Amino acid sequence: MENADENAGEDYTQDGTVSLAGRPVLRSATGGWRACSFIVGYEVFERMAYYGIATNLVVYLSKELQEGTVQSANNVTNWAGTVWILPILGAYVADAHLGRFWTFAIASAVYFSGMILLTLAVSVPGLKPPTCPNGAAECDKEVTPLQKGIFYCALYIVAVGTGGTKPNISTMGADQFDELEPKERTHKLSFFNWWMFSIFFGTLFSNTFLVYLQDHVGWSLGYGIPTAGLGISILVFFLGTPLYRHKLPAGSPFTKMAQVLVVAARNWNVALPHDPNELHELGLEEYEKLGKFKIDHTHSLRFLDKAAVKLSGSTSPWHLTPVTQVEETKQMMKMLPILATTIIPSALVAQIGTLFIKQGTTLNRSMGPHFEIPPACLAAFVTIFMLLSIIIYDRAFMPYIKRLTGNPRGITLLQRMGIGFLLQIIVMVAACLAERKRLEVAAQHNRLGRLDIVPLTIFILLPQFALMGVADCFMEVAKLEFFYDQAPQGMKSLGTSYFTSSIGLGQFLSSFLVRTVSEVTERRNGKGRGWILNNLNVSHLDYYYGLLVVLALVNFVVYLLVAKLFVYNVEGLDPKRQVMVQHHDGDGDDDGIVGIPKQ
Repeated sequence: MENADENAGEDYTQDGTVSLAGRPVLRSATGGWRACSFIVGYEVFERMAYYGIATNLVVYLSKELQEGTVQSANNVTNWAGTVWILPILGAYVADAHLGRFWTFAIASAVYFSGMILLTLAVSVPGLKPPTCPNGAAECDKEVTPLQKGIFYCALYIVAVGTGGTKPNISTMGADQFDELEPKERTHKLSFFNWWMFSIFFGTLFSNTFLVYLQDHVGWSLGYGIPTAGLGISILVFFLGTPLYRHKLPAGSPFTKMAQVLVVAARNWNVALPHDPNELHELGLEEYEKLGKFKIDHTHSLRFLDKAAVKLSGSTSPWHLTPVTQVEETKQMMKMLPILATTIIPSALVAQIGTLFIKQGTTLNRSMGPHFEIPPACLAAFVTIFMLLSIIIYDRAFMPYIKRLTGNPRGITLLQRMGIGFLLQIIVMVAACLAERKRLEVAAQHNRLGRLDIVPLTIFILLPQFALMGVADCFMEVAKLEFFYDQAPQGMKSLGTSYFTSSIGLGQFLSSFLVRTVSEVTERRNGKGRGWILNNLNVSHLDYYYGLLVVLALVNFVVYLLVAKLFVYNVEGLDPKRQVMVQHHDGDGDDDGIVGIPKQ
């Protein structure tokens, strides 16, 4: 009978996940790929909705809201930056207060209301911009402040909604796999590959069908379909509610980290004990009662250990913190240098939705006598090549390289990101060469007017879009998994928000670079002779892309140094002790330095 009870208990998840009501959950009845299918289903439709707006936004701002090259590009990247930076707030609310499920539920309602308002802003007479007669590209009709205000208000409501959904949906998907069950842990290693794979099905639909509708049928239908798609995605998500596993809120990660930093600063002149066991730590039983994991002491960022030095006086968390809390702070802080080196690569990615598409508007887009490809449709090749790359990577490359390295992932996450960095540099070189050719042809045929079409096929831009898709397979997938994987158990949403923040900061950096380069080069070279003008046929985007190559190369050298010094957390937990262990080799340094990690 005792054995039967033991076996029954073994079927419950061991990683602290519970039902929505807070009860222990059976592994056989919840989680896994069955639960993830609803989460992934949501993401397919949600990505269709988001990229249904984002992919062609620079064209809408240019054609309908009559904005210039710099203004339209920067308005896109400023909005996208907001979309990707707000997940920090969503992660805080989830980790500290509501949990991932309820934070997502509230944010998805905000997101959907923003999409509805956005559709109304391009559909309702009086709210939508005036149309030039006879399909003319330019006329004297002006967009009113109200029309612009309603449109941008809707855009930023969408940004607020995505701030609550983005950091929690992928994290919640990863939570459906129990770290302490070997089979589920193996499945989790492939989760982020297939997560990105599913995302880009929705993106591919947006980059082709929706973009075509927006350019050739109308913005009302082009925005109405993604709005309906988002409504369907939310419904799909809630249908899977009985199957989901949930992590309980673990308190504000920012407060926990602030406590460690404040106490460590206060104890700056205090000597550390030679024996780490003399540092303050709670008992294992206390962590088990709280449903949390204890983390063993490590020797990285040792100055933070001063927050756990026992001194006579108050035991307030603002005067003394346990080793586990110090280690959680270490894990989040040691990722910050990696985060910093991903900002410039994210700025390179931002060119896809702005200047790359603006280039396409100046090229010959005819495909037969009656069909013209929308310039934003080239973004579909990013999606297609990423999908193909993920399949090849997951099914061919990873199993092969795993046999050579012995690493469960084949190569480390930071090595995978590094390959992505290199590919992005190649992308910008290709973009520079393509732009130089475009400008040569424009000059040869005297197509120097702002609306002149250069007699060169738009597919000259295909290599830069396709290569960016391959780069994303390495860079974006590894980045998402890295920030989730290396975050402590109670701060996974915050870890995921590091991923989104790197994208957001890259978008803001792109806005800064475009504006600064445009102003500085016009000031130095004279009015109308800058690198980035409203008239791309007399601009020098090739010089600007060359500048991005130089910045990316410098950033890559810094990344190599930061990655070399990074110490990985150990992968896995001891199910008997519920302790996350950091291995040591006896010399005082942590094993697992990137390059040949002991994972």
